[in-house]
Amino acid sequence: MAVSNVSFRIDSDLKAQADKLFSQLGMNMTTAFNIFLRQSVREGRIPFSITINTPNADTIAAMLEAEQMLGDPQLKTYDVEDALRELKS
Repeated sequence: MAVSNVSFRIDSDLKAQADKLFSQLGMNMTTAFNIFLRQSVREGRIPFSITINTPNADTIAAMLEAEQMLGDPQLKTYDVEDALRELKS
């Protein structure tokens, strides 16, 4: 098997975190990347979902409503016991 070297830039903190994780898993960075590349080739895709976590309009509206509620001094709040009593009444 012929071997090729690959070089790329990576954030130093991210590299340190990844090195620590891979070490805990009993491997080094080279082994981890080889696993990633083999799985990518095997599946014919990146082996995990890559998404932009942008909330949809309903989620944004709910977050805004929650922020408004937190700022409302007249909003009734409950602890667990109060909430259960209210539900049972």
